[in-house]
Amino acid sequence: MRVPALSLHVQGPQCSRLVIGAWRLAEWRMTSEEVLIFLNTCVDLGITTIDHADIYGNYTCEALFGAALQKEPRLRDRLQLVSKCGIKLVSAHRPQHQIKHYDTSRAHILASVDNSLQQLHTDYLDLLLIHRPDPLMNADETAEALMSLIYSGKVRYVGVSNFTPSQFELLASRLNVPLVTNQIEISVLHLEPFLDGTLDQCQRLKIAPMAWSPLGGGALFHSSEIRAKRLYSSLTEVGQELGGLTADQVALAWLLTHPANIIPLLGTGNLDRIRVAAIALETRLTREQWFKIWSASTGTDVP
Repeated sequence: MRVPALSLHVQGPQCSRLVIGAWRLAEWRMTSEEVLIFLNTCVDLGITTIDHADIYGNYTCEALFGAALQKEPRLRDRLQLVSKCGIKLVSAHRPQHQIKHYDTSRAHILASVDNSLQQLHTDYLDLLLIHRPDPLMNADETAEALMSLIYSGKVRYVGVSNFTPSQFELLASRLNVPLVTNQIEISVLHLEPFLDGTLDQCQRLKIAPMAWSPLGGGALFHSSEIRAKRLYSSLTEVGQELGGLTADQVALAWLLTHPANIIPLLGTGNLDRIRVAAIALETRLTREQWFKIWSASTGTDVP
């Protein structure tokens, strides 16, 4: 099947209903030619949105991706490139960093974007996210930096990642454009966004959240914990009810059933797994099936 597109916000941008997360690109050990084949296959499947961050692969993934894109520059027009900034890692690639910390200052945001554009071999980012909430964030300064990037054409849309509703509202209050997404951890193993107001806010503002680690980082399939085993059993049972779907397909369909239009990020370079994941887009769970999985996760019936 071909993966459809979805607007993150009523004012844009369009993004594919499944997103490729490039955080493990360095681990995939692909040549530039292999990355290019992977990208073209994803585009043919309708998966056109690629999620990056400056820090991924210890500051190497954007350059690896850019080296592949440089071999076929016209492919850029068929992609939506997302990147994130705001985290500083201790790294040989950043010897000036003495401790891991956050930085949402104007100078760091502008420098990070310039570097990402250079590494990715592109003139603009479709979407820039502030990677983590910064306790020292000056909302006026951060917003001014984001607006400057939009006015310059280096960034088309902005959003955040891992922000609470109040942190989201603070930054949004200083911007002349909407924050178009909040990229958050959410899965059958991580239910907090359902309970802390994050997904309520997304529905209220009509923004589609992106879900990182939508399969619980693989814990569903490799953990010996009772909760993970209970969930895996429930997912398998629902999969049988749905005609033989696998546990990971049901876990994705569980997210896709939610009315906030959650967009899962797939962190795999295996095209067969991506094709299998895409099947989940054709599936919606009944309320009973959805709550069966919820109860397996919480370990109890709803009140």
